[in-house]
Amino acid sequence: MGAYCNNDVSLSPPVVHTFSSSASSPMDLRLSKHVHDNVHGNIYLDPLSLKFIDTEHFQRLRELKQLGVTHMVYPGAVHSRFEHSLGVYWLAGEAVQKIKQFEGLELGIDHFDVQTVKIAGLLHDVGHGPFSHLFEREFLPLVQTGPKWSHEEMSVRIIDNIVDEHNIDIDPAMIRKVKEMILASSEHPLPKGAKEKLFLYDIVANGRNGIDVDKFDYIVRDCRACGLGCNFQFQRLMEGMRVLDDEICYRAKDYLTIHKLFYTRADLYRTVYTHPKVKAIELMLVDAMVKANDYLQISSYILDPREYWKLDDTIMKTIETAPDQELKEARDLILRIRRRNLYQFCNEFAVPKDKLEHFKNITPQDIVCSQKSAGATLKEEDVAVSNVKIDLTRGRNNPLESIKFFKDYESDDKFTIPDARISHLLPTSYQDMIVRVYAKRPELVEAISDAFENFQLKTYGIKTQVHATPDKKKRRICGNPP
Repeated sequence: MGAYCNNDVSLSPPVVHTFSSSASSPMDLRLSKHVHDNVHGNIYLDPLSLKFIDTEHFQRLRELKQLGVTHMVYPGAVHSRFEHSLGVYWLAGEAVQKIKQFEGLELGIDHFDVQTVKIAGLLHDVGHGPFSHLFEREFLPLVQTGPKWSHEEMSVRIIDNIVDEHNIDIDPAMIRKVKEMILASSEHPLPKGAKEKLFLYDIVANGRNGIDVDKFDYIVRDCRACGLGCNFQFQRLMEGMRVLDDEICYRAKDYLTIHKLFYTRADLYRTVYTHPKVKAIELMLVDAMVKANDYLQISSYILDPREYWKLDDTIMKTIETAPDQELKEARDLILRIRRRNLYQFCNEFAVPKDKLEHFKNITPQDIVCSQKSAGATLKEEDVAVSNVKIDLTRGRNNPLESIKFFKDYESDDKFTIPDARISHLLPTSYQDMIVRVYAKRPELVEAISDAFENFQLKTYGIKTQVHATPDKKKRRICGNPP
């Protein structure tokens, strides 16, 4: 790994650390290999973690952009899953060490626990596919039948493969807990056998309330890469956290800091991750991958963790440079992306709050069936629809209600903060569902926009979009400028 050094000299501005790791003595740190990260400063790598890092499976993360195709709209968003994984590794170690510093004797935290949490942070994203979440949420459901595939479950399979293939000498009990911690989300409840030190499962992927170091890292890292401000300070939460009844709890006075965590995440979803242009490019890339799948067998890589490491973002370059006639349609779509001849964003509407509970995803068929005006006859393949859900991690529920707080360090009581006791300036609704419609050919913008308006009238009795599609966009007959 070329970035390793023992005396790292960087031209980047120095990063001021809030924490000083107590994982090793100063002499150990001086002898440790480390990388200089532009968010956390020097990240020190322990010997066991290095054995996982120096594998083709983990190095593959260098070729996976953290934000998929977002860099085509926000040019600075070219950071990788590799950087993020090192950041989560570091913060996971800092978090468990912080708890150990103040409550280690009482909670029985030992080296095994510290190492396990760090390895879980390091490997939590090793199962991600190309273009971030696009692979599992948008592409695979169109080409695969059977049980839902997840990158967390793939991470677990890859970890087993790394240990076996590279003969890594690691306690089987540690690997079991690492995999449990990676799966410890709301979709993957904790195994029935996990009964002790459950608070450790809150650190990397927190299924109880969504506060974890994975979010701490990617929120700060993504804001920085996209040139956005970030007023969320995760250091404050890490300094004040405390374990009560086997659960990480937070000071009651920090509830606004926690709200900033969830609000900043939601704002990133709205302005960056689901930006209308980003979604247009994603829709085109998914169409290209679907068209290329039969020939390149892209989806087959998920069947074998020994082959999966060969699949990364370079699949896009493979498609666009291959001369094969079987890939012509997919190649043409990627060429349109390169030339900024994107699917045209027509309009969007937010689903009314009282309709969210029973909302079903809108499809191109819904739009085509709503066409009334004369002119071009629309077909389903002319229309693309993006159903965008933005929430504060708990769907339509207030995330603060699933977080346990304590009054001060003199008290052992934990409690939740109900809505009625929270600032009235904070939102009373915690989820948005935004429906966007795109024309795959620019000359169809007007017809699709009209059908989209008819759909809203038919479904809700009113037009819920903010404004009509601009006439200039309706008259456009060529692609977008860069």
